[in-house]
Amino acid sequence: MKVRIKFSKEGNAKFIGHLDVMRYFQKVMRRAEISICYSGGFSPHQIMSFAAPLGVGITSCGEYFDIEVEDSENLSTMKERMNQTMAEGFHIESCRRLPDSAGNAMSIVAAARYTISFRSGYEQTALEDFKDTEQWMKELEKFYQNESIIITKKTKKGMKELDLKPLIYEFSSDKTSACMVISTGSAENIKPELILDAYYQHLKKERPAFAFQIQREEVYALKDGRLVSLEALGEGYE
Repeated sequence: MKVRIKFSKEGNAKFIGHLDVMRYFQKVMRRAEISICYSGGFSPHQIMSFAAPLGVGITSCGEYFDIEVEDSENLSTMKERMNQTMAEGFHIESCRRLPDSAGNAMSIVAAARYTISFRSGYEQTALEDFKDTEQWMKELEKFYQNESIIITKKTKKGMKELDLKPLIYEFSSDKTSACMVISTGSAENIKPELILDAYYQHLKKERPAFAFQIQREEVYALKDGRLVSLEALGEGYE
């Protein structure tokens, strides 16, 4: 039986890297006595597939991984059992049963939604030459209206120009934050920091370190030509 698990990663947990998060949840499976399936061979491992890795320093309320469990597993109590073993900063949001034909979380990711705001105490650093946060956000939205958003990106083959505009699917802002849905996954993958870098290149300035707080809100797959949350592709047992 395939199960998709949605979890949040907040507070100091944002400083834990992806590989350590994977190891952490392997231990959670054992502590919560989840009847997870193992691979065969001489070195069996838990059958577990994470969606798009989250960068260090970014919080999230929409992270996912898929597991396979024995048919005897009690899905109605899985969320509660796992949360009883959670360390501070991690919380299970939902457990959803997947159809047998469902692709794993990593392979189907197409986009992710992020919120960018100013980190408390660093506003003054980021607002140089701006009246307030509202003006900064308005100028960022005006920058997004350009026909193209070019960033010079370092690759293995040297420096390369990349147009970010086709990879930003949605953009909006208010007085204190900006929200964007951007391309994520194996085909075209960009990070919100890259958009900030492009904005500061436009301003002919260096992006101030530590000035912004980034949160991933949701991860999406493409289904029937539209973006659907990974959670919505499962059923029941929230």
